[in-house]
Amino acid sequence: MKRFAARSYVAAQRHPHVASAVNPEIIQHYHAHVYYDPASSRDRAARLRERVAAIFPDVTLGRWHDTPVGPHTQSMYQLAFPPLLLASFLPWLMLNRDSLSILLHPGTGDAYADHIDHAVWLGSVLPLRVDVLRKSRKTPSQS
Repeated sequence: MKRFAARSYVAAQRHPHVASAVNPEIIQHYHAHVYYDPASSRDRAARLRERVAAIFPDVTLGRWHDTPVGPHTQSMYQLAFPPLLLASFLPWLMLNRDSLSILLHPGTGDAYADHIDHAVWLGSVLPLRVDVLRKSRKTPSQS
C-alpha cells in the first residue's frame, strides 16, 4: 500500500491542475474519539471499548472523560492507533459503533487541521470548540 500511495503522490505532484498535494506519509497516527452520554450511552461506549481492546490489541485506549475536555463538547474517550491499522480498524468501527458518534482524524502535528480539515465523522457530527484548536495552531514564526 505504501508503494501505491507514494506513486500516487508523485503523480499528483506532476499534474498541472493539482495544487500542492500533501504527502500522507506525514500522518504519524490516528485518533478515534468515541462520544457518549454518561447517563444514557456510557454502557454502549464501554462495550465498544471492551470489544476494541479484545480484537485490536494495537489500539491504545485513552482515559474516560465524563465531562468535556479540550475541544470536545461532549463526554468521550480516545482510541489511538498506527496508520497501518486504519484499513482494518475503520471498517470495523463503521459497522460496530452501536450508534455512537465517532470523530476520526489523523495525527500530523497540526491539531486544528487534524480535527477540522482532515477529520471524518461516523454518526452525528458534533460541535467542537474551535477556539481551543486555534490556540494550539503553530504560526509560521513558531515552525
